[in-house]
Amino acid sequence: MEAAVAAGRVSVNGKPVTVQGTRIDPAVDSVTLDGRPVEPRRGKLEYIAVNKPRGVMTTARDERGRKTVLDLLPTELRESRVYPVGRLDRHSEGLVLLTNDGELTHRLLHPSFEHEREYVLEVTGRPSERAIARLRSGIELQDGPTNPARFDIIGGGPDGARVRAILKEGRNRQLRRMFAAVGHSVIRLKRVRIGPIQLGSLKPGESRRLTAAEIAALPDLDRSGGRG
Repeated sequence: MEAAVAAGRVSVNGKPVTVQGTRIDPAVDSVTLDGRPVEPRRGKLEYIAVNKPRGVMTTARDERGRKTVLDLLPTELRESRVYPVGRLDRHSEGLVLLTNDGELTHRLLHPSFEHEREYVLEVTGRPSERAIARLRSGIELQDGPTNPARFDIIGGGPDGARVRAILKEGRNRQLRRMFAAVGHSVIRLKRVRIGPIQLGSLKPGESRRLTAAEIAALPDLDRSGGRG
């Protein structure tokens, strides 16, 4: 769109505009692109939680024909043109948010906003206190050191442990790579929270619209569901 403005393809009230960031009043101004009217988007914003089972892709579509999180939605939700917020790898499970709100997606994914993501993992063996301390302070990976995060053993025995992890970043297969760096393999990985949204009692493969209270708790949303 910036290129279209610079090229003079956008007009306001019949006059070409080339200044980036030109402001208009949608109630009184008419905007055209290449001579065709441009109308503000009127579609309803949707916010949906899905409990992704293992083996399902966190994408809108898959070139190899594998099942995606959109395939889990009932027809009336699938027609909303929602997209996954971020990724959860194929062998992981748990909470995935779907929305058609691009601004919210940016805020939840951009590292500068530091929104928490909470996971429960099952790993081989029982990580030592030293290993947990390394995970908490940050692990040097091929794509750079990880940020400090919370790691707590919450169950299991000497042959395997359950660990709760709370991160503020989301790199590709990050937790699996972090545990591999301290000598443990991840057997099961489940995301149970994104920011203020909890997985709760949602069963694998099920989906639901977020409640009004959950929407109000999302970043930069006021209680009416609009931008604050």
